[in-house]
Amino acid sequence: MSPTPTTDQAGAVRKGEELDVAAVDAWLKRQEPSLEGTPEVTQYSGGASNWTYRLKYPQRDLILRRPPAGTKAKSAHDMAREFNVQRALKPVYPAVPTMVGLCQDAAVIGTDFYVMERIPGLIPRSRLPAGMTLDAAQTRRLCLNVIDKLIELHRVDPQAAGLTSLGKGPGYPRRQIEGWSERYEKARTWNVPSFRRVRDWLKANTPEDIATCVIHNDWRFDNVVLNPEQPTEVIGVLDWEMATLGDPLMDLGNTLAYWVHPDDHIILRSTRRQPTHLPGMLRREEVVAYYLERMGLKPANWTFYEVYGLFRLAVIIQQIYYRYHHKQTRNPAFKNFWVLVNYMDWRCRGLIKREGR
Repeated sequence: MSPTPTTDQAGAVRKGEELDVAAVDAWLKRQEPSLEGTPEVTQYSGGASNWTYRLKYPQRDLILRRPPAGTKAKSAHDMAREFNVQRALKPVYPAVPTMVGLCQDAAVIGTDFYVMERIPGLIPRSRLPAGMTLDAAQTRRLCLNVIDKLIELHRVDPQAAGLTSLGKGPGYPRRQIEGWSERYEKARTWNVPSFRRVRDWLKANTPEDIATCVIHNDWRFDNVVLNPEQPTEVIGVLDWEMATLGDPLMDLGNTLAYWVHPDDHIILRSTRRQPTHLPGMLRREEVVAYYLERMGLKPANWTFYEVYGLFRLAVIIQQIYYRYHHKQTRNPAFKNFWVLVNYMDWRCRGLIKREGR
């Protein structure tokens, strides 16, 4: 394992996504009078839909997040919510970045944004960062540490964190099945299946909440930050825009939808965006067994959560393809997403058949 793997870096700001640095700098210095100089501004290409910038001052390293230009629905890019969730979690869940300030004054850059401290470290994506090499034992330790960090989040007391108002009360699994089914109907195109059998099965087998806790809703390896000096250690968790109060097994089901084995079907392998293919990584069934044992949970039908996670991912993929299909984007990477949606339907039906319900 290299002692100096490459930490995650931002790149040049994309054309059309420039930041009004002077306005941001002036606002920031009113919040943090100790700041001096002008920040070096770069932009991260990955991550969620919000635009993410690095503001590197001589004495402080900061991150700014804002919605994309032209955003109409504030609920889809709610900067205040994302900021407040992290600020509330920080005292009880130290892996959350430290919040610096929230701006809701449109006169500054025309939209809400917030600033937080940067967590310097390694972010594992489809491949490990440059210079980071792990043997099978180290890879297993990394895998367990990532799962343990999710378990740690699910053990946070929402009342102690002041987050009891974050969710909508009991019935989280039912609301998710209804909501994702409606989204699929709205995004369906002629070349993808109806998912009728899958949706009917999910609706018929929806359990009551097994528990209610803080859930991340986008838990993947590329949303964690690793210690450059000890790359199996998780020191940060990013992208909290979908965090809420809900059923922890729904969160785990979402996570495993992105969990790809090296011997999976070639179509599923094409979706891999995290290093779960490496020797030493737990397989999906091992992740479930480990998580359930540590959390002391015994679901009556784990297959429900696995099928839900895959169906939810299929809807997300189809929503992206819908935009390509209707020429709202011309990104060629989305051209064959309809094939993935068909595969997800086949995979879900196979799991349902195996379950025999």
